[in-house]
Amino acid sequence: MDKLKTAYIALGSNIGDRQSFLNFGLKSLEDDVNISILSYSSIYETSPIGYVDQADFLNMVVEIKTSYDPLPLLHCTQTIQNDAGRKTGIRWGPRTLDLDILLYNQENIEMEQLIIPHPRMYERSFVVVPLKEINPSLYFPSIEKSIEQVYKELCDKEGVRIWKKRFGEDE
Repeated sequence: MDKLKTAYIALGSNIGDRQSFLNFGLKSLEDDVNISILSYSSIYETSPIGYVDQADFLNMVVEIKTSYDPLPLLHCTQTIQNDAGRKTGIRWGPRTLDLDILLYNQENIEMEQLIIPHPRMYERSFVVVPLKEINPSLYFPSIEKSIEQVYKELCDKEGVRIWKKRFGEDE
């Protein structure tokens, strides 16, 4: 892989065997020759936001190196979601597997189908908490804040509970 870029991807699931769907997402990323996973967070259980009449989510974040440009990376994540049986329907509704590109090489990208940094990531504890876990020194030039500052400003951190620690031991 030449000219590797660093990206962070959030994974979430709240239908069926949630951990199996997360594992499927991780394995699919790992199996792609253009992606290598550098680190991953613990798995967190979180209450739904937006559309709340649904099961709790399992969420995590992975840090990857990739030779993909942003749009091919988006297509890769969408293919993985589709392979996991993801159906589009209710906004913020139930899903087998959701993969969101949060950050890509500290770049600001705005296209019709992709905005990076992810537009709502700074207000979502289920993204910020695992992101802070795997990279506590992150800095967001677009908002001129560290991950620590963003974390301190979150209102709903207590809604994000460790479900399975990163190294496999249950909480």
